[in-house]
Amino acid sequence: MRTEAKAAVKNSIGRLMFAALGFVIQVVWIIMLCLKLNDYSAAISLGSSVLALCVAFYIYGKDMNAGFKLPWIIAILAFPVLGLCLYFLFGRPGATKHMRQHFEKIDADLEGTLVQDENVLKNLEATDFAVANQARYLWKCAGYPAWQNTDVEFHKTAEEGLEAQKRELRKAKKFIFMEYHAIEESSAFLELKEILVQKAKEGVEVRVFYDDVGSFVFINKDFIKRMEAVGIQCRVFNPMHPFLNIFMNNRDHRKITVIDGKVGFTGGYNLAEEYFNRTHPYGYWKDTGIMLTGDAVRNLTVMFLEMWNAVRKTDMDYDKYLPKVEYTAKEQGFVQPYADSPLDHETTGENVYMNLIKNAKHEIFFTTPYLIITDEMSRELRMAARRGVDVRIVTPGIPDKKIVYQMTRSYYSELARNGVRIYEYTPGFIHAKQCVCDGESATVGTINMDYRSLYLHFENGVLMYHYDAVAEIRKDFEDIFAASTEVTEKYNGRKSVPARMGRGVLRLFSPLV
Repeated sequence: MRTEAKAAVKNSIGRLMFAALGFVIQVVWIIMLCLKLNDYSAAISLGSSVLALCVAFYIYGKDMNAGFKLPWIIAILAFPVLGLCLYFLFGRPGATKHMRQHFEKIDADLEGTLVQDENVLKNLEATDFAVANQARYLWKCAGYPAWQNTDVEFHKTAEEGLEAQKRELRKAKKFIFMEYHAIEESSAFLELKEILVQKAKEGVEVRVFYDDVGSFVFINKDFIKRMEAVGIQCRVFNPMHPFLNIFMNNRDHRKITVIDGKVGFTGGYNLAEEYFNRTHPYGYWKDTGIMLTGDAVRNLTVMFLEMWNAVRKTDMDYDKYLPKVEYTAKEQGFVQPYADSPLDHETTGENVYMNLIKNAKHEIFFTTPYLIITDEMSRELRMAARRGVDVRIVTPGIPDKKIVYQMTRSYYSELARNGVRIYEYTPGFIHAKQCVCDGESATVGTINMDYRSLYLHFENGVLMYHYDAVAEIRKDFEDIFAASTEVTEKYNGRKSVPARMGRGVLRLFSPLV
């Protein structure tokens, strides 16, 4: 377990506790009020029961994932007043309507900054029509075009990624954008900060953006003052507060660095000590990332600008951050950085994974820190294995959250019985979110195979095809398998009735965790 002392930097744990307490008090007060009102008369009690039944039918008929429907339906029918209160507070579709409209305005301002070159799609169609269809989906439904004229460099450890970032940050001439779910103001980030401060002195525009909940154990809002004191613009996404607000559940889980609109980084790692194995709370921490150089970085720049201006719109001229890149790529593959938002009704991250599974001919491999998947994705994985595809999934050997780890393991049996091979990463915690399909296409990014990443968080990934980096990712999987323990046979058999009941309870509540 973690024994290293924290840096002498105040964090936001106290503020989180205060916000959580205020939130809980408001929820309990509303529920108690409704329960007392329900006991006041038989007519109201009957009305609440009828309303519960109507709402249950309404939820059943909604166009949403069944994994979210079932917990609400059971809660409402079993405990009508309590279930209805919780649903109207947390489950109703209009709960984030205001934020959805706010983001739509920002996206309208950014409209036209990304355009799909049809020649790129035609070139991709001539190579692999199935991959071209995937690219077309990401363009038409998510708004992120596919590119050529871009080089991809794979980093098999977060340590490699950090060194590459420092190298490229030193070359910055115009601007630096950094967006991370978690930032810890300790040695790894301080090495980056030293470069950022120097670049700010040289006249480079430097922006740092972080998620409040992701960073609460590391820093507090004084971090913003310290950054701005040395010339670095800094903003926090979706700050914690004690008032009832459902949007608090939607976090910025993205990890993006953009340098001059020409070089971009993303991957699984945050800017905190454990990601670079400078502390070891869960054994060896395995993470990966990629560096893009060339035209495709434009997608990452737009992702950053969307989130930055969603907090406070200050950019009126986006063109200055979206220059025409003067670069000639060494490779002629196809690459498509994409983002996922919980506000657009498009489950982009999950759909990319499922399209890759559907199109796999020989093999498809995944690493994920959490395996809490929908019935639809489970079915695609099982069907791929049953048609002869070598399907493998690697999860951590040492968990960071024990209850979530048990939920992850509750999905093993069904997959293993249908031919999916399950591995646990023996050295420690595997946090990498990557997939490789048939040694030809791959995706690396921030998207876990769980409900939070797939449905509730702002995420990003990079789809790539016909790059040397894909072969390097494939090789990284071989190294991961060699360092892992295969547990397929252990979970292949039929479980006892109590074990299946326990698994059912875990699965029922997993979409809400």
